Amino acid sequence: MKLIIAEKPDQGSTLASIFKHKKQSGFIEIFPNETFPNGAFVTWAIGHLCQLVAPEKYEPGWKKWSLDTLPIIPDQFQYEVTKDKAKQFTVIKKLVSDPNVTEIIHAGDAGREGELIIRNILRMTNCKKPMKRLWISSLTANAIREGFNKLLDEQETKSLYFEAYTRACADWIVGMNGSRLYSLLLQQKGFSDVFSVGRVQTPTLALIVKREIEIESFKSEPFWEVIAHFSINGKKYNGKWQNDGETRVKTKEMAEKVAAFCRDKQAEVAEVLSERKEFLPPLLYNLSALQAEANKRYKFSPKNTLDILQKLYQKGYVSYPRSDSRYVTKEEAHTFPDILNRLSHLKEYESYFPLPVASIADNKRYVNEKKVTDHYAIIPTEQIPYLDRLSSDERKIYDLIVTSLIAAHYNKSVSEYTTVTTLVDGRASFISKGKVQLEEGWRKVLKQKEREEEPELPVLTAGEQGKTVKVDVKESQTQPPKRYTEGQLITLMKTAGKHIDDKELEKILTKTEGLGTEATRAGIITMLKDRLYIEVKKNVVYATAKAKILIEAIGQEILASPEMTAKWEQKLKEISEGAAIPKHFMEQTKKMVLHLISSSRNKSVNWAFSDDLTQNFTPGKQKGKRRTPTKLGPCKKCDGDIVDKGTFYGCSNYKKNQCNFTISKKILGKNITQKNVKLLLSGEKTDLIEGFTNKEKTFNAKLFLDEQEKRIKFLFEETAVK
Repeated sequence: MKLIIAEKPDQGSTLASIFKHKKQSGFIEIFPNETFPNGAFVTWAIGHLCQLVAPEKYEPGWKKWSLDTLPIIPDQFQYEVTKDKAKQFTVIKKLVSDPNVTEIIHAGDAGREGELIIRNILRMTNCKKPMKRLWISSLTANAIREGFNKLLDEQETKSLYFEAYTRACADWIVGMNGSRLYSLLLQQKGFSDVFSVGRVQTPTLALIVKREIEIESFKSEPFWEVIAHFSINGKKYNGKWQNDGETRVKTKEMAEKVAAFCRDKQAEVAEVLSERKEFLPPLLYNLSALQAEANKRYKFSPKNTLDILQKLYQKGYVSYPRSDSRYVTKEEAHTFPDILNRLSHLKEYESYFPLPVASIADNKRYVNEKKVTDHYAIIPTEQIPYLDRLSSDERKIYDLIVTSLIAAHYNKSVSEYTTVTTLVDGRASFISKGKVQLEEGWRKVLKQKEREEEPELPVLTAGEQGKTVKVDVKESQTQPPKRYTEGQLITLMKTAGKHIDDKELEKILTKTEGLGTEATRAGIITMLKDRLYIEVKKNVVYATAKAKILIEAIGQEILASPEMTAKWEQKLKEISEGAAIPKHFMEQTKKMVLHLISSSRNKSVNWAFSDDLTQNFTPGKQKGKRRTPTKLGPCKKCDGDIVDKGTFYGCSNYKKNQCNFTISKKILGKNITQKNVKLLLSGEKTDLIEGFTNKEKTFNAKLFLDEQEKRIKFLFEETAVK
C-alpha cells in the first residue's frame, strides 16, 4: 500500500477525487484500482507543518535580546512541529508507521518549497521507507492520473530540497542576528521597536526608501510650453513649439514672446515623417506578470492575486500558479487546440473565434523547452469552469489567463506613428505627433490602454499651407518620480538587477529572477506592511519613518544591496543543480553575519537621524507594554489633548466623548511632523513647506490652523486659501 502526502488539504482531496475513496479523519482511503492495485492513503500537510526552532531551544541564554549574545549560530539546525498543526502531524506519523504502507509518494507542490515541506515532515517522523515524487503542473483528472503513472525517483528532486533547506537556515541566521542587532542598536538611539531584517525584505525595502528619498528631495521647477492651433486647408491640429528638440521653455517671458510672434501668422507643413510599428502579442503569464497586470487593472494586491490563483488551481481550472516561466513545451502547445475549442463555446469568448492562427506549436515566442523551468507558463486547463459559478475576483483572474492564450493565437498589431513639423512665418518650428492603428490584431482580445493616448492627426503633406489660428502658453511644473504601486513592486523585485552597477552581478540577478521567488514576493510585500515599514494607500506604496531609519542605519552594508542577493541566488542555484555544497554556503553566510555585527556596532556611534524622522517615527505595538502618547497641544473641539495616533493625530478624549478632531499626517504628499503640529496647535504658522502636490501642480506653502473652522489651511505669501 502507498501513502500519498500532499501539501494542503484541498490538494489531497483533489488527488483522491479521481479514484473511489472514503474520507477519514485527517486522511482519505483510496480503494484498490488500476493505478493502486493495493489501494492507498492520501494525507496532507497544512503548508509548513514544521518550523526551525527558536534560539532559546539551542541555548537558554539566547532568549534574552542582548548584543553580547550575538552572533546566534547553531551548530546543527533543528526543526519542530508547529503547535497548532500538531494534530495533523500525528495523523501523518501514524500513517507513515503503518506496516501496510510500503512506499511514500511525495505529492507536495512541484517546486523547492513543496520539496522542503514534505521532506521535513518525513525527517521528523524518522521515515526510512522508499519514496517516489509526484511532479505535476495542473490538478486536472488527466494530469493527476498521468502523474501517478510517471512518478519520479526521489533522487531526481533531492537537490531542490538541499537548496530550500540551506536557504531556510541561511535566512534564519541573517534574520535572527540582523533583527536583534539593529533593534538593539536603534534602541540606544531612542527608537524602541523591533526592526525586522531579512535577506530579501531588506534590499526590497532599500529600493522603496531610495524612491521615497528621491521624491522628498525633488525640487519642482516651473516651465512653459507654447501650443499653436493650426488650420491647413480646413484640416485642424495642434503643435508644440520646439527649439533644438526641446519643447519646454524656462521663462514665461520667452514663452509669451514666442506666442506673440506666432499669432495670426502663416503656417506651412515642413515635414511629415511616418513610422510603421509592429507589436507582437504579449507572452503568456508567469506569476509576477499576472500579479502586476491584476494590480494595474483591478488594484488586486499581489497576495490577493496569488490566493485567487491558488483556488483556481485547486479546482483544476488553471495550471500551477507559482511558475516563473512564460513559455510552454511542445507537448503543452499540442493541447491548446482542444482547450481553445472548449473555450469557444462560452458566450464570453465566442466573438474571438475562429482564431486567425490555428496553432502556435511551432512558434518559438511561446514554445521554448529551454525556457521552461520546473513549470510552464500559467494557462487554462482542459477543465473549463461554469463562469457564473466563479466568484467575481476568480472570474477576473481566469479571464486574464484565458485571453492571454487566445491573444497568442492572433496576428501582430500594426500602428503608424506620424511626426509633423510645422513652420510658422518660416521661422518658428512646431511639432505634432499622432498615431493611427492600421491592423488591430491581438488588441481585439487584449484591450490595452496606451500610456499616453496619441491624438489622431489629419492626413498632411509637406508644403501645404494655412494659418495659425490661436496660440496658448501653458504653465506646468516638473514632477518628482512616481511612487511604486504594489504591482510595480513585484516587477521591481523581479528586475532588481537593473539597480546594480556590476554587470556580472546584474546578469546573475537577472538570470535568477531578482529578489525573492515567484512564490515568496507577495509574502515579502505583506511582511513589509505588517512590520509597519510600508503603507499602501489607494494602491500606492509609501515608506514609513521606521523604514527610513533602518535603511539609513544599514547604510552601505551589503545586507541592503541587491548585490548580496545576486551572489546568494547564484550559489543556491548551484546547490539545486548539485554543483555546490550547502556547508560552504553556510560558512560564507556566517562570515557575512560576523562582519555585519562588528561593522554596525562600530558605525552606530556616529548614527544621527533628522528631527523629521525622529518625530514621525511610530513604534509598533509592544506585547504587554502600553506607551504613553506624547501630548502635542490642546484639542480645538474639547478639553482633550492632541496625540500621535499612529496613522494620524487625534484627540485623547475620543473614547470618552467621541471627539473627532484630527490632523492628517500627510497633506498633499507631504509629511506633517510633530514639530509642525505643535506649532499649529499653539496658534502659529509653520515654516515654508516645499513640494505639496495637487493633481498636476506642485507648490510651496505655509500651514496654519483656522480656529473658527477648525481646519488646516494653506498660506501663500499673505493670502490664506483652502
